[in-house]
Amino acid sequence: MNSIIDRLKEVRSSIESACLQSNRSPESVQLLAVSKTKPADKIRQLYQAGQRHFGENYLQEALQKQLQLTDLSDIVWHFIGPIQSNKTRDIATHFTWVQSIDRLKIARRLNEQREQHMPPLNILIQVNIDDEQSKAGIGPDQLAEFAAELQQFPQLKLRGLMTLPAANPTAEQQRQSLTAMQRLFSELKSQYPTVDTLSMGMSNDLETAIAAGSTMVRIGTALFGARDTNKE
Repeated sequence: MNSIIDRLKEVRSSIESACLQSNRSPESVQLLAVSKTKPADKIRQLYQAGQRHFGENYLQEALQKQLQLTDLSDIVWHFIGPIQSNKTRDIATHFTWVQSIDRLKIARRLNEQREQHMPPLNILIQVNIDDEQSKAGIGPDQLAEFAAELQQFPQLKLRGLMTLPAANPTAEQQRQSLTAMQRLFSELKSQYPTVDTLSMGMSNDLETAIAAGSTMVRIGTALFGARDTNKE
C-alpha cells in the first residue's frame, strides 16, 4: 500500500501532466486536500510534505483538528460543506476560505461575524451547474445578480466559483458541464478583479476539469484512501 506521501506525489504528478496536456502551467492549479473524516496526523504528514490547503465539510470535526494543529501557523483551512445558520460564527472565525456560498442570508451572517481585524473571508459561489434537486448551489442564471449582491459585504472577498457536477455522467455530459462552468467563471472574472479561482475537479475527473480551466482541484480519496464514516 502506498504511503500518503507517495499518493501526494502521484496526485501532484497527475495535476502536472494534465496541465501540460492543456498547455497550462502546473502552478496555475492549486491542490486542495479534502481531509474530512481523516485524522489530524494525516494532515500533519501532508503539511510536512509541503501541502498547505485543506478542505473540511464538518464543522465540529474541523475545529477539533484545528486545535490539534495550532502549531502549523500557515495552514489554510477551506470550509467546503453545506452551511447552517447556527454555525456561521465559527466558520467566519476559524476558516480562511468558504467554498459553498449559495444563500444571501449565510453570506450576510459570515460578513457580520468575521472580525474587523481579520482579513476578509475568501468566498466561492457554489453553482448547481447540472440543476440537480439533491444538490445545493445557485442556478447559472442567478449568478450575475447574486455576485452583485455579495459586493455589499466588506468582510467577504469574492474569489470565484465552485461546483459539484453530476455523478457518473457520460464523457460528453461531463465536458459540457465543466465547459459551462468555465464560461461562467470567465464572465465573472471580467467583472470583478478579485475573481481568480474556479474550484472544480475531484479524484475521478481531475484531468477533465483541468482541461476545462479549473484552477483548484479538491482531492480526497486519491490522497487519503476511502472515506471514513463521519461521526458529527
